[in-house]
Formats: sequence, structure tokens, C-alpha cells
Amino acid sequence: MIAPTIPGEGVRLRGLCADDLDDLVTGYNDPEMRRWLKQMPHPFTRAQAEEYVTELVPGLFAAGGGFYAVADPVTDRLLGGVGIDRVSPGRGQAEIGYWTGPWARGRGVATAAVRALTEHSFHTGLSRLELLTHWENVPSQRVALAAGFQREGVRRGALPDRNGRRDDVLAYARLADDPPGPTDRLLPDLPGGELTDGVVTLRPLVAADLDFYTELHTLEDVVATSVPPVPPSAEKMRHRCARAQGHWLAGDRADLVIVDAATGTSTGSIDLYYQEPPTGQAMIGYSMLPDWRGRGYPTRAAQLLSLWAFAETGIARLIAGALPTNLGSQRVLEKAGFKREAYLRSRLPGEGGRRNDDVQFALLAEDLLVEGARLDG
Repeated sequence: MIAPTIPGEGVRLRGLCADDLDDLVTGYNDPEMRRWLKQMPHPFTRAQAEEYVTELVPGLFAAGGGFYAVADPVTDRLLGGVGIDRVSPGRGQAEIGYWTGPWARGRGVATAAVRALTEHSFHTGLSRLELLTHWENVPSQRVALAAGFQREGVRRGALPDRNGRRDDVLAYARLADDPPGPTDRLLPDLPGGELTDGVVTLRPLVAADLDFYTELHTLEDVVATSVPPVPPSAEKMRHRCARAQGHWLAGDRADLVIVDAATGTSTGSIDLYYQEPPTGQAMIGYSMLPDWRGRGYPTRAAQLLSLWAFAETGIARLIAGALPTNLGSQRVLEKAGFKREAYLRSRLPGEGGRRNDDVQFALLAEDLLVEGARLDG
């Protein structure tokens, strides 16, 4: 079958040809590509590229799917690829996948290609497309959201890797009758990638923070105030760092590192848990390394995070809790503008099967307005 030409915004989808072989080999041997295409042979040779173009791709079309070259509409150079696979005619659904060459990244190529092929697929009979991506593949998740796909959940152990293990993947989907445009996000990106008051800077937690995160969250007093109060496993800490941006894009959590603005040193962490989007309520929690305590950093961090949450999200109410004996944490919240609202008996799990009481604080957007007006006056 000859692949139809499909126009897109700044791209053109067409069939693969012999002129694409060199770029195909370069693309599939790119280290970033190798990271995610774990089932592809390595190295990917020109002979394998020829087989891919002459045998594998025609097979996809014969099975009701297809694979398209994503080409520059002016030069016709290969920029990447996008395809439909695992077609289920009875259910009117299939799976979409894509890649972009390193020479074409950062230009919206993948998003344009996915949008174009998605609309073409819906016009030719499909009703639902699924898109699977790894937790750590943040660019791919951004493409999915920008193309209007909605995250539906996690498929545990869905994909095998070259080492005999299985990887969890995130499942996104788009329906033919979904509204046009990108998917709305509950938690947008930070402006410029960070928040700062000149003394502290908040930036998103990333995989490279694992050593710092491990040091902080295995401290005895930090563990004692965690829920539950047990040290996290090495795997949980690795997942917490590596998957933090995935949770942020999903809108359920924003994990941030508190950085000393003068030196760039990571000093603590502050997290926002968007527990109740329907009611506009979220919770914050924070921890500091011992050497950086007593400098007011968590108060500054809580203020920065609160201002961003009220200004840039649908959050209308922030809550936080502290053990009755943790007077330092209570003072942090009070200085950040939070007001004590309740004393909840036996709310939290404690050590040895015991239960701990919890002192609850809350902050509203109008609290910050009142405080700002007081300071201005």
C-alpha cells in the first residue's frame, strides 16, 4: 500500500523511502531514543533500516495500521516518525507512537505529527487512540497532553526491556469526540522553571536529586514526621525523584527542592499534594537538612509556593499538619500566614502501631491579600 500524504502544522506525513535510510539509522541509534526504544536492536544497522522500510512498515499497513515519515514540508528531510499499531477494528481503537530525530527536537514536530495522524485516524474510522509512554519520558508526556490526550492511569509491567525486566508505563488516550486543543493541566509549569524571592529558590525535583533526597528523607527526625513514620525504600526514593515530573504533569503532586539562592545548594524539600481538585484543596509538607535549619527557609518556601498555587492554579485552600510536639513546624506555618483550625486526635499512624494526634492549619487566598494589605499600610 502507498501511504497517503497527510498535512500537518509545520510537518508533512508521508511514506518512508530510500532517501530516509541514513536519517533513520541516525535517529534509532541516538542515545535518547535508545533509552525508550528498549526492544529495538542495538546498534540499529542500515540493513535493518532497509528491512524496516521494505517489510515491517508495509506489514503495519496490511494489519490496518501504518507508519509515516514526519518530513519537513519544504526540504522533505526526515524529522521523525509516527505510526498506528495494534488496531482493533471491532473496538474502533488503536495505539499511536512516535519519535523525533535529535536534529529536529524542540520545534513541536512530534506534537504536530501526532495531531495530524490522530485526526486522520478519526476521519478514517477509529474512535479511540491510546498512547503509552514511560514515567521518566517527560517530553513524550508533554507531547501527549499538547495533542489533547488525557492520562488514564498506569499499566504496571506493560513493556519488557532488554534486561528481562518489565517497565511500568503511563496510559494516555484521546477519543474522536474529545474537545479540540491541548489537555488542560491542573498544575502548570513554574514561570521560568522556578520560584524565588532572592533568598531561596524553589525548583522541581528531578532524577538527579536522588542522593540529596535520600540524605534528607532518611534523617531520623524527618522519618519520624513522615506518614507513615518509616524510612522509604531505595526503590521508592528512586521513583519519587524519577517520576516527580510525571506526577506534576498529571496534576496530583508538585515536588520541589528548596535551594539556597546565593550558593545553589539544595537545602530541603517542599511538596504540594493536590488532594481534592473538585473542592480546590491541596496540602503542603516540607523538610530541611539540619545545617540549614533556623534560617527561615521553609517559611519563605511555603509563602512562595502558596502565592504560586493561588495565582496559577484552581487551588483555593491550602492545608498543612504538624505533630503537637513539633512546635518548630507550627511556627513555620504561622509565619507563612497559615491559621490553626483543628486538633485531630489519633489522625496519623505512629511508630509501633500507635496513633498520633495532628494539629491542622489552613491558608486561604484572601489571607494573603489581608496580610499584604496590612504590610502595605
